[in-house]
Amino acid sequence: MKPDSRHPPTATYRLQLQPAFPFAAAERAVPRIAGLGVSHLHLSPILEAVPGSTHGYDVVDHTAVRAELGGEDGLRSLARTAHAHGLGLIADIVPNHMALPAAGRPGGPLWHVLRDGPASPYARWFDVDWAEHGGKVLLPVLADRLGAELDRFTVADGLLRYGDHALPLRPGTERLPLPELLDAQWYRLAWWRLARTELNYRRFFTVSELIAVRVEDPEVFAATHATVLRLLSEGVLDGLRVDHPDGLADPPGYLRRLRDATGGRWTVVEKILAGEERLPADWPVAGTTGYDALRRLDGLFTDPAGLGELTAAYLAFTCCPPDRGGDWPATVRRAAYRVIGHELAAEAERLVRTAVRLCETSHTLRDHAPWALRTALCEILVRLPVYRPYVTAGRPAAPADAALLDEAARGARGAFAVPGEARAVDLIRDAALGRLGDGPDQRDFCARFAQTASALRAKSVEDTAFYRYAPLLSVTEVGGTPDRPAVDPEEFHAFCALAQRDRPHGGTVLSTHDTKRSADARARIATLSEHPALWAHLMDRLRSGSPAPDPHLAWTAWQNAFGLGDPDAGRLVPAVLKSAREAALLTTWTEPDAAYEAAVEEFVTTGPCGAAGREALATFGEEAGVAIRANTLGAALLHLTMPGVPDVYMGTEGVYRALVDPDNRSVPPSPGEDETEEGLSAEKLRLTRAALGVRREHPEWFGEEGAYVPLYADGPGAGHVVAFARAGGAIAVVTRLARRLAEAGRWRGTALELPGDHAWRDLLTGGIWEGRVAVAELLRAGPVALLVARP
Repeated sequence: MKPDSRHPPTATYRLQLQPAFPFAAAERAVPRIAGLGVSHLHLSPILEAVPGSTHGYDVVDHTAVRAELGGEDGLRSLARTAHAHGLGLIADIVPNHMALPAAGRPGGPLWHVLRDGPASPYARWFDVDWAEHGGKVLLPVLADRLGAELDRFTVADGLLRYGDHALPLRPGTERLPLPELLDAQWYRLAWWRLARTELNYRRFFTVSELIAVRVEDPEVFAATHATVLRLLSEGVLDGLRVDHPDGLADPPGYLRRLRDATGGRWTVVEKILAGEERLPADWPVAGTTGYDALRRLDGLFTDPAGLGELTAAYLAFTCCPPDRGGDWPATVRRAAYRVIGHELAAEAERLVRTAVRLCETSHTLRDHAPWALRTALCEILVRLPVYRPYVTAGRPAAPADAALLDEAARGARGAFAVPGEARAVDLIRDAALGRLGDGPDQRDFCARFAQTASALRAKSVEDTAFYRYAPLLSVTEVGGTPDRPAVDPEEFHAFCALAQRDRPHGGTVLSTHDTKRSADARARIATLSEHPALWAHLMDRLRSGSPAPDPHLAWTAWQNAFGLGDPDAGRLVPAVLKSAREAALLTTWTEPDAAYEAAVEEFVTTGPCGAAGREALATFGEEAGVAIRANTLGAALLHLTMPGVPDVYMGTEGVYRALVDPDNRSVPPSPGEDETEEGLSAEKLRLTRAALGVRREHPEWFGEEGAYVPLYADGPGAGHVVAFARAGGAIAVVTRLARRLAEAGRWRGTALELPGDHAWRDLLTGGIWEGRVAVAELLRAGPVALLVARP
């Protein structure tokens, strides 16, 4: 029987839909997935996308379910089969942006804007600065300057075609000679390199092929959400995941409108919380998608002392300067300057133009030079410690937002030699906080500042600094804090207590389509913090036998290879090349160094993926085997039993080791179904089934009414135990930092008092326990235990 749509999921299973894995393939997997114990399938975006897209976040038509996946009929068939097996459907939606028109997909809102210009009724859908480029939309899609590409254009059937792009023609221009025809359009086709500085529409991060959508407009919201809302009302879908809410002009306003339109269906948002940042209390959602939980889970299995030793070895090995991978804050700051002055230069200039207009319309604000406004803007943006503020022009800013802008402004003033010129900082701060009124330019600046701040944080931290700062790659994960990644049991319990109190139905994750490495790859890499000297010795030994193009790349390549466990050049080479390009130190996506990249490929193939390299990594893996097992099973059990709704990424019910996309978006083989199979993957599969089964059978233990009670061991090994009870019905017990535990002599009399006056049964071993239990006995068979109360 299908779950009641009014109730939140107990657990979800994420499927990354794509042409190679359409609705029909998902339907065939339903019986197996239902057998795990989840309550809902979690589907990647289902609306019509760019042909061949492997992710679906490049929507081209909000009115149709994607034909390449099987269309609406295929989705409904999947829903029927899921319902027959007791599963509901959660869908990922993309409100922030859509793709530029592609060949084979004429029509749609953007199509009409490109054909009819600012007079189009669809012009309100998009943030286009029509004052730029002679009132045209700059489309930076050409491989070279226009003059070199003229012979690649064709005009036929009312369309202008160039490569994969099919663009509309302004009525009456079809018969013009090509040069005149190009000049007569409402768009200007340009070399792709112009996007960095000349773009005049808002986009997703730095992806010019994805134009942002103004869902803050009620008409645009209604049009872009009609199909999804219909599928919700008809019972095909049951809840939503909202992609990238920080790209929206007014995230809380959007989420309120969405809540009202869905009738309050379960919804989580992909909001990345930085450090101790909390999800705004006025957001009417169940919670985040769970990267904040991921950070705490990973942190439990990171040894702070060992990480310090490993970092020292990394610095000695790589000799990285502080701002190029040697020091986290300095590395982030340098990356932020690069991104705001390079990749996001067009976004910064748009804000400067708006700030200039604000000054020109007010006598009290005049006489700020554009260079001063630009400097103030950039200096404030690079100092924001979170993704963005949430402010509405003309309304008082929240104290937390005002405080973070004030702090950034204090640092920004130091960039000016003349105190009077530094007053530009105050103007930019006040404009960002909505203190200059609520006119069109004030609203535009306030919203665009926040949107640009979000893009800057994502590109400078997640997509640049994470690839430059590399002592321990498991901590450079989405939502991570590489300068203080370790989490002790008290911090973890405090996080869980708050989650249970404030957002008991928020999402939790360990692996996603966006994680830099899957949970099980990170579990392996995290053990390096427990074996720092051994890893440093191995790197020194491998340096001479497998010379790399540069030591920083060698350090990251070997860690990625160890994370995979069985490194394969077909998977590792693309991941390491992507890492080098994202780091943008010796090669980049837009200015690739072919000779360097060839050397990278040669090194990865013959070094980490060569026979000697694989043997060395395998030997290290055997040494770290106990810690790898403890990390893998411990993180999985905590994830499935802590407060929140766990999302199980496809294939991760067993051991799943993957690197950054596209590696983590390929369809994994299903873990073995043989219950007698041995090995870590089979062990994890049995654990996953047991934990999800408990959640399904006893949702009251884990939901809003379920309590979270930390349990504390006593004895010399107490710091290596993480344990908690859920509503008196289930207990999770996990070993952390297993190598350090072994070095200290193991448990040595450490005991755990089980609550209640009844016995408990371990679902993983069948053992019966009650009262005060020796941890060595409780965990004799393995590093974790899942206990349920015996009636």
